Amino acid sequence: MAKAKATVKVTQTGSPIGRHKSQRATLVGLGLNKMHRTVELEDTPSIRGMIQKVHHLVRVEEAS
Repeated sequence: MAKAKATVKVTQTGSPIGRHKSQRATLVGLGLNKMHRTVELEDTPSIRGMIQKVHHLVRVEEAS
């Protein structure tokens, strides 16, 4: 049987207004562009790095 890939739920809690362009671009790269939107993403090192860059604007939960 194939292993189920680990996922994380990322919810945007902060506004990108007044932030650096790279932080806004990172939110868009994560699939977030409006407040309180939630996306479920595969838990990879690249996604974790993007989350770390905007950790003050998002909330992260382990998806089941």
